[in-house]
Amino acid sequence: MKQGWESKKLGEVAKIGAGNSAPQDKSLFTNGMYPFFRTSDIGKIRIGGVSTAVDLLNDQGIKKLKLYPKGTILLPKSGASTFLNHRVILDVDGFVSSHLATVVCNEDLLDKRFALYYLIGIKAQDLIQDHSYPSLKLSDIKEIPIPIPPLEEQKQIVAKLDQCFEAIDKAKANAAKNLENAKELFQSKLNEIFSQKGEGWVEKKLGDVCSLEYGKPLPKEDRDPDGLYPAYGANGIKTRTDKFLVNGRSIIVGRKGSAGEINYTEDKFWALDVTYYTKFDSNILDLDFLYYLLSLLKLPKLAKGVKPGINRNDVYAITIQLPPLKEQSKIAIEMKHLENITNSLESKYQQELNSLEELKKSILQKAFEGEL
Repeated sequence: MKQGWESKKLGEVAKIGAGNSAPQDKSLFTNGMYPFFRTSDIGKIRIGGVSTAVDLLNDQGIKKLKLYPKGTILLPKSGASTFLNHRVILDVDGFVSSHLATVVCNEDLLDKRFALYYLIGIKAQDLIQDHSYPSLKLSDIKEIPIPIPPLEEQKQIVAKLDQCFEAIDKAKANAAKNLENAKELFQSKLNEIFSQKGEGWVEKKLGDVCSLEYGKPLPKEDRDPDGLYPAYGANGIKTRTDKFLVNGRSIIVGRKGSAGEINYTEDKFWALDVTYYTKFDSNILDLDFLYYLLSLLKLPKLAKGVKPGINRNDVYAITIQLPPLKEQSKIAIEMKHLENITNSLESKYQQELNSLEELKKSILQKAFEGEL
């Protein structure tokens, strides 16, 4: 530790607590004006404050509830969102859910933004005792060791981190926009190609040129992670098996659960009972063309029910424009080329985002080791 710094437990330099149980009476939120922050309001890790809440309590609703002051640090302490490691700081006074831990710094000893930056680097996974139900104990949060430089040095470190993170966040925003643009480029070209109607193109119902066949259950004893063939569920390969249901290329369409998701397969496979697989006449329809066509149709929007499912008759009823077979193949080759370019761009921009996130972690580590 850097000379002149101390090591303290968080509970020694901040008051650690938890929010209030959420009022259950909906009338307490009618015409509300006082923000009630929940884990869902925390959203994402960010260094700035949070001042908006979906739910607003009225005068009756805030009776007997504790008000937390502006500058309180919030972090999820129970439920699935605990693993997301979100940390924010209130920039208004507000009321807080009991699923959130609260950290109110003794500002004679600990700058609140210095503490916020430090807590961003503390992973909930390292503190949680029982991962079957993610929950942080307040006593464990109090025991978190935190380096304490002199207060003026804390503020200087915060200023440097603010400057570094502002530049990184701008770079991340540019990379994220480039990633979005790459995806939109492919979708735009897909729309352009399939919206045209050239010579020899005919209007068909999708059910006239292909069928969706039901997948089948695969007994437990036939499932083998090292099996020869993939067994597809609604959103991809679920397991493997030495048996196959279909001998050849096809497209698997999610029927239940991840309904409408599509997967392309080149070889023998098993389609599980939560899927459909395509059958068609290869003298009429090119499989690669069909894959890009189904991608364009966004089949998940057809899903219905509590456990989303797709009725194949709804798919069959979709009207499509079908070019001659040779032109289908030509279109599929063009789309594959564009897809490869798009995937390369997406990989590049995603790697850039990952690198920037790693840079953030590296800067934080150096900051709290006194090396910034």
